Amino acid sequence: MVDKADKALLPAGMSDVLAPDAAFEAWVLDRLMAEFSGHGYDRVKPPLIEFEESLLTGIGAGLAEQTFRLMDPASQRMMGVRADMTPQVARIATARLSNAPRPLRLSYTGQVLRVRGSQLRPERQFTQAGAELIGADGADADTEVIVMAAGALMNLRVLDLSCDLGLPTLVPDFCRGGPAGEGGDPNLMGRLRQALDRKDAAAVAGLSDELGEDTTGPLAAMLAAAGPAEDTIKTLRGLGLKGEALAGLELLNDVVDRIQAALPGLTITIDPVENRGFEYHTGVTFTFFAKGVRGELGSGGRYLANGETGGGNEDAEPATGFTLFMDTVLRAVNPPELPSRVFLPHQTSTKDAANLRYDGWVTVTGLETVTDIDAEAARLGCSHAYEDGKLREIKDKKKE
Repeated sequence: MVDKADKALLPAGMSDVLAPDAAFEAWVLDRLMAEFSGHGYDRVKPPLIEFEESLLTGIGAGLAEQTFRLMDPASQRMMGVRADMTPQVARIATARLSNAPRPLRLSYTGQVLRVRGSQLRPERQFTQAGAELIGADGADADTEVIVMAAGALMNLRVLDLSCDLGLPTLVPDFCRGGPAGEGGDPNLMGRLRQALDRKDAAAVAGLSDELGEDTTGPLAAMLAAAGPAEDTIKTLRGLGLKGEALAGLELLNDVVDRIQAALPGLTITIDPVENRGFEYHTGVTFTFFAKGVRGELGSGGRYLANGETGGGNEDAEPATGFTLFMDTVLRAVNPPELPSRVFLPHQTSTKDAANLRYDGWVTVTGLETVTDIDAEAARLGCSHAYEDGKLREIKDKKKE
């Protein structure tokens, strides 16, 4: 016989969401989706499972190790359970909605499942909510999604919100034409990328014999420049960037100016060498944090949307978007005050009950006659009882 404790045991990273937490999450999601809808983002709902060749190509390729796989008994083809919803929305945009007018604005929410959790996010199943702007390029598009996401979080009264911007293309553009650039030694770029990801200035300096001090010096300065947006941009301007690297800096500066004009209360920082989690991004990226809250609330950035199986960029479209992680967002939002519950004795009229719900009460109806109405109301978590056509607060017998 299976013990009750064994029945309740869930796999690592999985959990039941009980009352009132489940209602709280639904309330936050409703607020977020209403915010996105108000900006013209139409809601889509991709399936939980897809054939792996469509789920794990293009921008989804990097999720292969985090994706649960199973065999479809109907088609005998391998399927994957989504680990992130952005690749699905990109597929919908470039395949199902390829003829829709651009720019295309889509929003979504749903559960994702991952093979492993992380130190900051041990949960393996959690809810995402987000939006994608597809078919538009430039600072205007980047700013729209950042301001919309930040504004939605601010409207939920997330305190001390900050946005950390990045530009994953800056380092490759700066190294272009050098020994670690495109066409150069991939192993050398891999070691450089590892040193930058670890924020290891000594390791960057240690590559000067192979890269040259005229390369490692500015890279070390970029690494040390992470911080408030204005200070970081000032430092980057002093490095004498050229070509694509300079164009990227100008774009980043333009986006910062636009965000500050739209949301002057938002704290903006920049990490010019951050690349972890943004490997497929092609422009400005961003991550949201709240003071005192573990983990990021959400992240996003510019990428190429391509829903065609087999890769290639011939059908790719410029896109930018974001995903909010609800497990973290919920830790940053104060729950709303729960509506008062009123106990309705057995055979209370349905009209009276409907009127009370219309007035904002949660009604809990007794299914049998009881002698002590107050005791039954208290047992069912009600603060009031409805008796003889009147509402009254129940007596707390524990205080008497």
